[in-house]
Amino acid sequence: MKMTDPVQLPSSQPLVLAELADSTRAAAEAFISAGTAANTVRSYRSALTYWSAWLRLRYGHVLGDAPLPATVAVQFVLDHLARPLADGTWAHLLPPAIDVALVTARVKGGLGALAFNTVSHRLSVLGKWHRLNGWANPCEEPALKTLLRDARKAQSRQGVTVRKKTAIVLEPLQALLATCTDGVRGVRDRALLLLAWSGGGRRRSEVVGLQVGDVRQLDVDTWLYALGTTKTDTGGVHREKPLRGPAAQALAAWLVAAPADSGPLFRRLYKGDKVGTTALSADQVARIVQRRAQLAGLDGDWAAHSLRSGFITEAGRQGVPLGEVMAMTEHRSVTTVMGYFQAGSLLDSRASQLLGPTPIASEAAPEPAAGSKGTSVFCASAMTNAGD
Repeated sequence: MKMTDPVQLPSSQPLVLAELADSTRAAAEAFISAGTAANTVRSYRSALTYWSAWLRLRYGHVLGDAPLPATVAVQFVLDHLARPLADGTWAHLLPPAIDVALVTARVKGGLGALAFNTVSHRLSVLGKWHRLNGWANPCEEPALKTLLRDARKAQSRQGVTVRKKTAIVLEPLQALLATCTDGVRGVRDRALLLLAWSGGGRRRSEVVGLQVGDVRQLDVDTWLYALGTTKTDTGGVHREKPLRGPAAQALAAWLVAAPADSGPLFRRLYKGDKVGTTALSADQVARIVQRRAQLAGLDGDWAAHSLRSGFITEAGRQGVPLGEVMAMTEHRSVTTVMGYFQAGSLLDSRASQLLGPTPIASEAAPEPAAGSKGTSVFCASAMTNAGD
């Protein structure tokens, strides 16, 4: 497929998603056959649907049986990333008629530029789709990498930052747990929060995928739970992870409150604290975190990923060796986990306390000592990145 200059289709020609389905489905099936986790496949399918829609409107093509040239990937970036102009305004190259068509077709949430992370994710999906097909990856072109790097710098200079989720380190975790006093719901939420956090910073898909048969008790203070297929391990071989102390006790309490021989470990609750048989959804895990944070009166941008980033940050803070942390989280990339880990370890580093204890600024507003694990550490933890 040869593509040169973008061609805008007439706005009167509507985008019919049914016409995109075959190519998108075929592309998604390639990920499935490669053993990609189900949640990741859904994310990839959404990105590929967007690529098909944009290509159809921009060039009159959809994803097909041929690789895309690097110029198309460059055009995608220019169409979707806003750049600052000399007069202080921002602009991007996506024609308004195409923007409206994408929103109307419900493949785009709203008019305007996309976030940097969204564009990066869609380029990553396109690159993986090419690799699975044995094609040259257009996203590896030096010109595209330079463009992305310069775009990130330009946005950073203008104060546009990557949105980051607040990490749940020890203090906010304790605050969340303190709200879990509302009957069976509180018992369930406490067990879920502690398993997800203490059990290695589990992803929400991993938490809701756990079955009753995946957990077993060793003693009063020790349980093991087994992970199967995950985002980073698609082999399906079960690996057991430990739950100790409060986490083990919380899990035991939940299984007493909601006994079951099989089925999902964490289930939905209905009126009157009746425990259902249906597993919680991944979105419900996020809502549990957000609800508990609201009840605790905590400010921040909370999500299910806050448990994962918080576990790693707290591990760095307490000096746990990186290898032990990665054995629990099952991160494959040291680069990914180091952003969290270093943020935590530097909070109590001697290098951050070379001047000694911070002097009191005024009698009315005393400052905590440097290295204190109180509110100042909690605020600093909010800077951790949500990259996984």
